[in-house]
Amino acid sequence: MDTLTKTKRLQIALLLGSLSLLGPFTIDTYLPSFPTIVGDLNTTASLVQLSLTTCLLGLGAGQLIIGPMSDVIGRRKPLLIFLSLYLLASLVCSVAPNIYALLASRFVQGFAAAGGLVISRAVVRDLYSGRELTKFFATLMLVGNLGPIIAPIAGGAILTFANWKVVFLFLAFVSLVLILVVTFKLEETLPAEKRIPSNFRNIVGNFGTLLKDREFTGYAFAQGFTMAGIFAYVSGISFVYQNIYGVSPQVFSLLFGVNGLGLIVGTQIVGRVSVISERTFLKIGLAISNSAAILLLIALLLKAPLVAVAIPIFFFVTSISIIATSAFSLAMETKGHVAGSASALLGVLPFLLGSLTAPLVGIAGVNSAIPMGVVIFSASLLASLSYYILVRKGREAGDGSVLPI
Repeated sequence: MDTLTKTKRLQIALLLGSLSLLGPFTIDTYLPSFPTIVGDLNTTASLVQLSLTTCLLGLGAGQLIIGPMSDVIGRRKPLLIFLSLYLLASLVCSVAPNIYALLASRFVQGFAAAGGLVISRAVVRDLYSGRELTKFFATLMLVGNLGPIIAPIAGGAILTFANWKVVFLFLAFVSLVLILVVTFKLEETLPAEKRIPSNFRNIVGNFGTLLKDREFTGYAFAQGFTMAGIFAYVSGISFVYQNIYGVSPQVFSLLFGVNGLGLIVGTQIVGRVSVISERTFLKIGLAISNSAAILLLIALLLKAPLVAVAIPIFFFVTSISIIATSAFSLAMETKGHVAGSASALLGVLPFLLGSLTAPLVGIAGVNSAIPMGVVIFSASLLASLSYYILVRKGREAGDGSVLPI
């Protein structure tokens, strides 16, 4: 598969990138409508933020099930099943009569969206390895990272002529398009002879083996904690920008989209600069993340102007793509035989940890940004500790790749 032409590589990247867009579209498109939902459903900011948490929990749980399932029955069939479930869940969200109905349907929507995330990554590992894996995953991330730019802008645009429920009708339409694309364009990438036996004990055993791999676990938690910081940012930034700094939903969408450009910049640096190793890129990304998180927390504590908050947020978001791309490649390099399970664990940790951090940013109310700053700083610090304790010290211990924890 490494001999594919540039055109074919781009076609595959666009297809898989479109599938990975489902995650950020599910998370980000309705963010500009958070304040509106509070009033419309007669609820609180914390409960509306909880709808993001339930979605993240669904995304995490779905990956744990769909990833191993794709190792057993192939990539294409489960993808079509869960895209269809996503379509149904989106329609239910659009008619939710109260916050509790929205919370439940968002969990199902997140669960189904996990199919696009986990299977697209597994397909990449089916096709590539080594430096080619890093380069292709960077291309995939480039397409996927358009989501945080396009999704909130699309949500803000929808809110100019319709209410927040139309946002979920839009997501239903997106999933319908993806179902058609997968049906006619995606070939099966995991042949029957390479699939693992349909045995629950073997599946659980694969997860256990991966978790005992100290280096894999270190990369997974480094990525997971960093992404938990991003979910804290996603959960709180609409209230910070709109309630504290008084920007409109459209200006918020623009600011949010600019940060998405940082994701593209970081991804392309990792994919194109071949003279720097993935491990070095990971350390650079962690350094940027921690520096930006410290500056952001200081700016929020001092109640600094909007620009002093927006700049460190941009660099923090940029660091995410550097960390995610390099950590994924390093973690997946030797896991081709259980790519679905490995992809699931790499995918579930960010959403599991993010489901814990997202509600914390609202504990001081909609007019305080301090909790968001504290959570982002804490998450960045824990990501660095995960790498330097689990991966770096593990390698120095002499084994090099697999150490029992």
